[in-house]
Amino acid sequence: MFSLPIVQNHILLNRTDPIAEVIGLLRPHAVVAGSLYATRPWAVRYEPFAHVKLGTVVRGECWLSLEGHEPLLLKEGDFYMLGNPPRYVMGSALTVRPCEAEPLWAGAENGTLQIGIRSDDATFVCGGLFSFDDPNSSLLLDILPVLVHVRAGDDRGKLLGHLSDLLVAEVGSGNVGRPLVLDHLAQIFLVYMLRAHANQPIRPVGWLGALGDARVGAALRAMHADVAHRWTLNELAGVARMSRSAFAASFKLQVGSAPLEYLIQWRMSLARDALRRDSRSIADLAFASGYESESAFSTAFRRVSGMSPKQFRDYARRIPDRDCSA
Repeated sequence: MFSLPIVQNHILLNRTDPIAEVIGLLRPHAVVAGSLYATRPWAVRYEPFAHVKLGTVVRGECWLSLEGHEPLLLKEGDFYMLGNPPRYVMGSALTVRPCEAEPLWAGAENGTLQIGIRSDDATFVCGGLFSFDDPNSSLLLDILPVLVHVRAGDDRGKLLGHLSDLLVAEVGSGNVGRPLVLDHLAQIFLVYMLRAHANQPIRPVGWLGALGDARVGAALRAMHADVAHRWTLNELAGVARMSRSAFAASFKLQVGSAPLEYLIQWRMSLARDALRRDSRSIADLAFASGYESESAFSTAFRRVSGMSPKQFRDYARRIPDRDCSA
């Protein structure tokens, strides 16, 4: 077992990297590292998973087939990330009848699942999963791609290869400091995979793709850099160097929500995090979130979160390690 570090996200930090901010709010509570050794023929079917999985093919190759997507052949040294994936199958061939993953992994020893006799030609996959127990998880998971694939020969794949060597060594070790090493390795893997997705030759759709857009991305970064500023649609359109109507349409098309609605959602995400950590007063949060009064902030918070800031904070105090969403 290992967990990603909780990155403190103070609402008044003048950050300009939205990806760093999003990862700071992920707050994963559990990551399980595991290894799979499998000799042909083999196939394992996994049920939908509501969070994130990361993996690398250390040796051999295997097929990854997600419902609704074309099958993908993962080769030695490749990396993959699955965000809120549907049912999927991993196996030596698409024609092999899969076994259900849950009973197989229930019999795994020390996080290692072996299918068939271990041999030099067995496929070896190493990875892990992490889930979120946070009121912001649904918002953040919505922006993650279902699948990110980084090939071994890519520039980022070569960099990830060095991390993979460390990950494989740590997963199988009982060394002092192992949880801390795995904490940081997992977070670095996540950042690299998101970078790889955002920097594809064909820009991805959605929030990550919008960050790469010269105009809409500039407005997104401006909002994240100064959450307390009372942004208007005209100001954001000016940052993007677009007309108001063209900016509003392009932003909604790429991000999935109107600019000011996105800003409200992001402010409330930061506010929920601060309330959960009980790091500042509600009055301070109102100012830091760009509202003229505590009353206006409370109204917006209730509309988005389904409860008042005080109710949310009180509930989080009673149940600090569980989902505090309404």
